[in-house]
Amino acid sequence: MTNHEFYMKLALENARAMKGQTDPNPLVGSVIVNDNRIVGIGTHLKAGEPHAEIHALRMAGDKAKGGTIYVTLEPCSHHGRTGPCAVAIVEAGIRKAVIATLDPNPVVAGNGVRILEEAGIEVTVGVMEEESRRMNEVFNKFIVTQKPFITMKAGSTLDGKIATHTADSKWITSAEARKDVHQLRNEHQAILVGVNTVIEDDPELTTRIPNGRNPIRVILDSTLRVPLESKVVKDGQADTWIFTAQHYDQESRKVLEERGISVYPTSGAERVDLDDVLRILGEQLVSSVLVEGGGSIHAAFLEKRLVDKAEIYLAPKLIGGAQAPTFLEGTGIGLMRDAIELDDLEITKIGKDFKFTGYPNYNTEQMRESD
Repeated sequence: MTNHEFYMKLALENARAMKGQTDPNPLVGSVIVNDNRIVGIGTHLKAGEPHAEIHALRMAGDKAKGGTIYVTLEPCSHHGRTGPCAVAIVEAGIRKAVIATLDPNPVVAGNGVRILEEAGIEVTVGVMEEESRRMNEVFNKFIVTQKPFITMKAGSTLDGKIATHTADSKWITSAEARKDVHQLRNEHQAILVGVNTVIEDDPELTTRIPNGRNPIRVILDSTLRVPLESKVVKDGQADTWIFTAQHYDQESRKVLEERGISVYPTSGAERVDLDDVLRILGEQLVSSVLVEGGGSIHAAFLEKRLVDKAEIYLAPKLIGGAQAPTFLEGTGIGLMRDAIELDDLEITKIGKDFKFTGYPNYNTEQMRESD
């Protein structure tokens, strides 16, 4: 490991520790080194607060002059809720800047590096670039498309079942796996399910970990038949947003809104339009959504190629039964050659279970050519 990689690794680790706190801003870490000593460390803590570089510069003080700054993302060059970090770096007398990756934000996109170079600072870009990009996969999509990053989560038996034929589902996965799911909820701004899940399970859809944040609860309900006594309507633990179709029940909307529930009609005549859902969420600055719906919801998102990442927990259990629900239903793929593969697959053992993390590859033509 080179010196550049050593200090960048430290900056990345500090940035990752803030996952779930900075939305819709990126995770960013910074380290300042002078005479082979760390003189400043900073991390972006929350949107609207000082960026990582500013925290590091403040810690370093006069010791920043002539030093090297390591940043996991290109320093910003524009005035937002905070001032441009690139200018602050120049004013501090930094001599070298090592940057993991350029900022995909169109208002930055190389301008931060340009400011540094025009001031005579030696700039190196690309140190641990892939690690930085993967860490900010949510921000990288949202800042370009203005639509949230979608993670599909499912917990099933080895034969793909999420409940028995009698609808019993507690518990398929282990306590350790369920704890990991709550961490996922903490890291996402919103959690999405269909109304059938609310009717059948009456879930809280909250984060039950110390100091965790509860995501916005997004319910897809084409006719507004969500029970008024359900927890997502009455418990007040988190905001609940219901997306519906054109032919929803007007009286139900009035009652729900009187109880503090936000109702968003979409353009779908009989079913909720998923494109409208993602557009509206993006307009509300929701940059990440954890889809925990049943098999029909998962299939709808996959069929429209809206899933960016999959987190699938498999328990070493077998249920069987043609009527037992699976985590992926819908019409399904007709030919095996069109099956959606998961790229960059990681397998982690959690308790007795295994978590499969991967990214759907929708480019079936390319996959066929490689056969």
